[in-house]
Amino acid sequence: MNLISIQSYLNAIVLWIHLFAATFFVGGSFFFWIVVIPSSRLITTDESERTQLIGKMAKAFGKIVNPTLGIIVLTGIYNASWYLASWQDLFIYPGTIFLTKIILVIVLLIFIYVHNRYFGKRIITYARERNLEALKRLRRTSRKISAVNLILMATILLLAVLMQMPP
Repeated sequence: MNLISIQSYLNAIVLWIHLFAATFFVGGSFFFWIVVIPSSRLITTDESERTQLIGKMAKAFGKIVNPTLGIIVLTGIYNASWYLASWQDLFIYPGTIFLTKIILVIVLLIFIYVHNRYFGKRIITYARERNLEALKRLRRTSRKISAVNLILMATILLLAVLMQMPP
C-alpha cells in the first residue's frame, strides 16, 4: 500500500466522520423540532411542566451536540485541506460554494450559541416561575431563530451536495 492510497483512505474516513456527525446533528435537530416538541403536547397540557420537560431533553441533546459540532468543524477543516488546492480557490467557482458553506456554518454556530445561552435559559426560568405570558412572548422569537437555524442547516447540506457536482 503506497502513501497516496493511505492518504485516500484517511480522507475517506475523516469525510465519513464529518458526514456522520453532521447527519446526527441535523437529523437530531429536525427530529426535535418536528417530533419531540409537538409530541410533548400529548404528554401534558401544563405549559410550565411541558416546557421544563423539553428543556431537560434539549439540555441532554446539547451535551451530545456540543462535541459533535466540534467534530464537524475539525473534520471540515481537514476536508478543506484536500478539497482546495489553495485558499485562493475559495474565490473561484466551485470554491465559492465552499466559501458560502463556511460562512453559513459560522452564522449557524453563532445563532445556536445565542439561542441556547439567551433564549434557552430564560425560557426554562419563565417556565419554573410559571410566568406564562413572558414565556409565550419569548418563545415567539425563539421559534423564529430555531426555524432560521433549520433553514441554515438544510442550506449547508445543499451546498455540500453542490460541492460534489462537477463544475
